[in-house]
Amino acid sequence: MIHDMPARSEADDAIVRKTELLISGVLRGGVLLSVGVILAGVLYYYALGLLGHTQTLSFPDSLSGTLSGLKAAQPMAIVTAGLLILLATPVIRVAVSIVAFGVEKDRHYVLITIIVLAILLLSIFGVGAGMARPAQTIMPGDSLAVLLVIAASSLFAGFVGALAGLGGGVFIVPILTLLFHVPFASAIGASIVSVIATSSGAAAAYVRDRMTNLRVGMFLEIATTTGAVCGALLSSMLDSTVLFVVFGIILLVSAIPLVLRLGEELPRNVRNDPWAVRLKLPGTYSDQRTGQDIAYQVAHVPAGFGMMYVAGLISGLLGIGSGTFKVLAMDTAMRLPMKVSTTTSNFMIGVTAAASAGIFFQRGDIDPMIAAPVALGVLAGSMLGAKTLKRLSNVHLKKVFVPMILLVALSMLARGLGWL
Repeated sequence: MIHDMPARSEADDAIVRKTELLISGVLRGGVLLSVGVILAGVLYYYALGLLGHTQTLSFPDSLSGTLSGLKAAQPMAIVTAGLLILLATPVIRVAVSIVAFGVEKDRHYVLITIIVLAILLLSIFGVGAGMARPAQTIMPGDSLAVLLVIAASSLFAGFVGALAGLGGGVFIVPILTLLFHVPFASAIGASIVSVIATSSGAAAAYVRDRMTNLRVGMFLEIATTTGAVCGALLSSMLDSTVLFVVFGIILLVSAIPLVLRLGEELPRNVRNDPWAVRLKLPGTYSDQRTGQDIAYQVAHVPAGFGMMYVAGLISGLLGIGSGTFKVLAMDTAMRLPMKVSTTTSNFMIGVTAAASAGIFFQRGDIDPMIAAPVALGVLAGSMLGAKTLKRLSNVHLKKVFVPMILLVALSMLARGLGWL
């Protein structure tokens, strides 16, 4: 069903379009710059090895350590700098969004975005700064073949993540721990990087193509970032095995409404929540498959906000993108079309992960020679996934997403029960 929406003036539409292109450009620029720096560091590392120079696998776990390493031309510091650019991309995107909403003269969203940015900065420079520990030398080996296999595996994770609104961690963590015997903490750190890479790579295309609801994403990021910070703080205090089992069961139960509506192309009988009207959340997306602009309404905003806090909490606790919970919240509670749910989830998961990434980085859990091939593979896969999604229907997208829910839930249960 296609709903009629009040037409915007050409001037207003032009301003909104500039906002979308600006945010898309920031994401794309951050991705390209990070890829260039990461590749430069990796190539430099192996070039020095071919020249007979012995290289240490220790890596900096602070901004000052990274800067010192760059001055000394250390390859690991260059790779780390590239990863930091990637981790900073969602933060910069939030900062730029403040300016963009200011240009639109939307004071409510200027304030909302400032709150999100404040939470991010508090996490990175407040909470995370007090958690630094000595650099580690954990590696599955510095073989170029190993890095290429990790990158190829990550490409698949990024492709599926972009389609289903996930972060790819459901694949990354088992691959690294089971195949390459990477310690769980480092696998979680790489998973956080994969989430940000998926978000930045796919969201740049989704925002440009007007499939993402920026206002829904920015509003709900208040809940997800707050939850992510709380989760990262609690991660060292709680038994993760119990959490995996509990959240696996919750995910299975919460997926039931989506399964029951598997054949629904667009949500039916949806009425705008009063908060949705107040916050200007209803929107329109361009469906390239049908060639039509599809207008939609937004229901049950408080319920969706609460579910987003839980999604952020899970992300910080378990080091996953929790994109499944985000998509479920928007699809089952807020009743957004599946394409809008998955693309907006992709837009959000990078910011959610960035809220805890600073903590993981400064704890020494992000090993650059593990995270680098993960980031490169996921970025390539997410861009390919973004192109594929535009040609799928909402029903087909649900048929991709439902198996992913089951896979994530079973993976969490297996990890909690000690089977992985």
